Amino acid sequence: MVFILSWSVKYKQQEICALNGSTVFMNGTFTHPEYLTVTETFWFIHPVKDVEPTDLSKDPDYSGRVEFFTDKQKHFSLKLSEVMKKDEHHFYFRIITNVEKERWAGEPGVQLRVTGELIIPLSSYKTQLWIQKAPEEVTEGQTADLTCKTTCSLTDPTFIWYKNGHPLTTKTIKNNQLHLQTVSSEDAGSYSCAVGGSQHLRSTAHSLRVRYPPKRVSVSISPSGEIVEGSSVNLTCSSDGNPPVKIYTWFKGSTSVGEGKTYSIPNIRSEHSGEYTCQSQNDHGARNSTSVYLNVTCKLMLRYSVKFNRNSNTKILFFKFFICCRSSKERLSVLQSL
Repeated sequence: MVFILSWSVKYKQQEICALNGSTVFMNGTFTHPEYLTVTETFWFIHPVKDVEPTDLSKDPDYSGRVEFFTDKQKHFSLKLSEVMKKDEHHFYFRIITNVEKERWAGEPGVQLRVTGELIIPLSSYKTQLWIQKAPEEVTEGQTADLTCKTTCSLTDPTFIWYKNGHPLTTKTIKNNQLHLQTVSSEDAGSYSCAVGGSQHLRSTAHSLRVRYPPKRVSVSISPSGEIVEGSSVNLTCSSDGNPPVKIYTWFKGSTSVGEGKTYSIPNIRSEHSGEYTCQSQNDHGARNSTSVYLNVTCKLMLRYSVKFNRNSNTKILFFKFFICCRSSKERLSVLQSL
């Protein structure tokens, strides 16, 4: 039979990094001379030579935040909740026995480091941008990497990414990096990250904007419905782009007929009939809308008057028709009397 005659305290980790506000565990094993009986164990900080340390659970700064565990196999652990920056200390395991002078403090203890806010730098092809300073932009088609960083190295962390508050499951996540392959306009949004087990402790959200050429270019006609010769018509071009579209060019067929977001035709005539297209342009390209067809219908007006012929004792009706044909110049006036 082998008797243990020496002391030992072995910590699983001698340095731990924890997120501010999280819960951390410090674990280890110990041995003691077998002729001694352990009567008490606790954790403490701030060792002072020849002064009995204070049980951490009795420290006002830690009361209610710490729990100690010890089993018959001589495993021990400390659970520290609601970790704060001021908790950055060395933590030591203390063993008290039935012999007054036989006590032991486990050196060198566990160094706790606390990382504050998670930070997300954004890497694009040529440069590294810290998007927590200001919203940054990438161009559609580029590759971008977002990296979730802490001020100290967490132990075997699992990183979780969020876009607009929702977990990302369809993107490539490797270690602490979110890889955006061939960025599209749909990748624009607010990104944040968290560590598994502490999802409630997310990083500050950071905005990612994507520059892209015009998309979804369309033309609307106002007023809607039948277009009658002599009325006024507005064609309005709508599109989505970043930066916003500022240059609009209008075409009738292949001929440029105007510029601006709205193309107005006052007193429209039959020769305005035809296919119209809007071209939207920004710094990253141009795109045309689907053509719309303006069909200008002819105007028919009927006017009549009644005159009484006393000589013949009859009524005469005068009708006047105004009809447009292929051209507004080809007008036909008909006078018919009955």
